[in-house]
Amino acid sequence: MVQRVPASGLTGIGGNFKNLLINGDYLVWQRGTAAATVADSSTTCTYLADRWGVWEDTGGTITQEQSALSNDDFETTGQRNALLVKCTGTDSSIGAAEFAMITQVIEAQNCQGLKWGTDNAEDVTLTFWVKSNLTGTFNAVIRKPDSTFYYIPKEYTISSANTWEKKTITYGSGDTNGSVITASTGDIANDNGEGIWVQFNLAVGSNFHGTAGTWANAITGLGTSNQTNFMSSTSNNFYLTGVQLEAGSGASDFEHLPRDVTEMRCLRYFVRQKSNDTASNYYAAIAAGISSSTSQVTAYAGNAVIPRTERSVAYTSNVQIYGGKAEGNALSNTAINSMAFYDGTLGCMLQPGVATTPFTTQQSALLYFVNDANAYLDFDCEFNSGNIGSQSGGS
Repeated sequence: MVQRVPASGLTGIGGNFKNLLINGDYLVWQRGTAAATVADSSTTCTYLADRWGVWEDTGGTITQEQSALSNDDFETTGQRNALLVKCTGTDSSIGAAEFAMITQVIEAQNCQGLKWGTDNAEDVTLTFWVKSNLTGTFNAVIRKPDSTFYYIPKEYTISSANTWEKKTITYGSGDTNGSVITASTGDIANDNGEGIWVQFNLAVGSNFHGTAGTWANAITGLGTSNQTNFMSSTSNNFYLTGVQLEAGSGASDFEHLPRDVTEMRCLRYFVRQKSNDTASNYYAAIAAGISSSTSQVTAYAGNAVIPRTERSVAYTSNVQIYGGKAEGNALSNTAINSMAFYDGTLGCMLQPGVATTPFTTQQSALLYFVNDANAYLDFDCEFNSGNIGSQSGGS
């Protein structure tokens, strides 16, 4: 059954989905919470917290992880979790085409209330809590890939080391070249593609240095020359939480949604199915089907929500097939070596294949997790690629 969040919002929860960002309080971490290295790439980011991609293309290395906040932190920020990025390998001199950053891409049809591309285009205000051992100037950037590609970097200052600071930044038509969002080229298509990127720079090379507070349609709008180099020391850390982007030139309190609502919104972009059944050694069903050939099973799985677009599928080795054999034959687990996948709005068809021919056609079979707490099956249609160094978006 497909569950839908009401368009009118939730009464008494703090607004009608005013926050254009999803999971800005870092509640949902389907991929895990432990420290993970960010892939070194200029074209693909690495996800850990749902909806938040971290990019690193420097001579150093970084990790990302969940930080469970203390009661004192909670009292200050109003949040229980934060995204924590650590420098684990240094690059003291950032190359011209190098960068590191944290991003979320907002789906275009969720940006329509901003009315960009018209005379009534709304400003947007970004609010967030940040903490770092580093002090200095950092960049928070808005990017608009649709129609004509525009960027605007703005600077904020971390004034006190290892101290939570709340920042509020407004972007709009009052900025230099701000008329770009009221012109027709400021339009954001009403579709499921990229609408707006929200970007927090950690390091940015000279190829991307623009002017703070100025809209530009060149890649030089990705940051400023004043950006602090987060990659300078393996002692460096960067905490981010309570991130909200809303229409208008004023900031309001962070919009806390129920956890199940945030989870359902995240599932539109990424689903990790895994076993929670500790009592039976992590055996758990994924999908039921039949053996459609002697070496393949066809199974159907429902979708919790309608996906943003067609998804890709990935799985671990302990996703296996049980059954698929004629009556009288001993049932056993069979490892899979391929997965054909056909996506739909309300469900999908999985066709796992095996290396041999152990099945009898038209027999019941089960795709399931076998005795492995870390086994998973991923369905992914997150915005996960693009070219930071050009005026192109992701997919």
